[in-house]
Amino acid sequence: MENSHLKNISLLLLATLFISTSGVLGKYIAMPAEVIIWFRGCFGALFIYVFCRIKKVNLKINSRKDLFSFFISGFFLAAHWVTYFYALKLSNVALGMLSMYTFPVMTALLEPFFSKQKLNGIHVLLGILVLIGVAVLVPDFSIENDEAKGILLGILSALCYALRNLTTKKHVKNYNGSMIMLYQLIIVAVLLFPVLFFSDVSNFESQLPLLLLVALLTTAIGHTMMVNSLQHFSVATASIISSVQPIFGIFIAYLFVSEIPSTNTFIGGGLILLTVVIESIRSKKQA
Repeated sequence: MENSHLKNISLLLLATLFISTSGVLGKYIAMPAEVIIWFRGCFGALFIYVFCRIKKVNLKINSRKDLFSFFISGFFLAAHWVTYFYALKLSNVALGMLSMYTFPVMTALLEPFFSKQKLNGIHVLLGILVLIGVAVLVPDFSIENDEAKGILLGILSALCYALRNLTTKKHVKNYNGSMIMLYQLIIVAVLLFPVLFFSDVSNFESQLPLLLLVALLTTAIGHTMMVNSLQHFSVATASIISSVQPIFGIFIAYLFVSEIPSTNTFIGGGLILLTVVIESIRSKKQA
């Protein structure tokens, strides 16, 4: 049991590492955010479809009710990605990622409305600790500057991400994680298709390698692994543990684009990392 829990934690953290690459890619792909997400959805869906065919994954949706639920989760995923990428472009990788990680407290507060699980006071406290970490990031908050706008969009992105995870959770026992992600990506691509008619995609060829990278590593692999982790953890637990994502993202940004975090970023990030350690230990005791 202990080895199984350690394996599940490790896979969740690996998924988080892959998803963390979205910070640098979202910030520095030279295309509008909504166009990036459209290509991300299309390429990601193609990669996952090939995988599903090879593994002979059943792609049948059992009911219209489930189809509608898939559509809602796909809508929230699209909204989450677009607002998140705008947050990255308006601020920086550190602030964009860390502000989005208010979603664990939103998840903890919303989860009782989506399941029979009662509100867990520990989750609320850990979520508040994440919020304090975010508050430390921007001690001088002004709506006039782009960083503040980026943080607000990051918080909106967090809400959409929490709602997407909560609407997805109820399907992980009945459907394969890759199949769920495939349909969500198709919905993302369909919803954002109109943006191609009024956006500049003239630099598509030069940005293609990065678009393929965000589709394969971040989306097809990372997000599918994250969906699969919901079989082993509550949404709140998975959300809090994956709060280590901004730490990974900041480190990746430092390595590849020399983006150096401020002292406040280190302090706020440290508080977020502390919630990951606490929840990892707590969830292990309950396993």
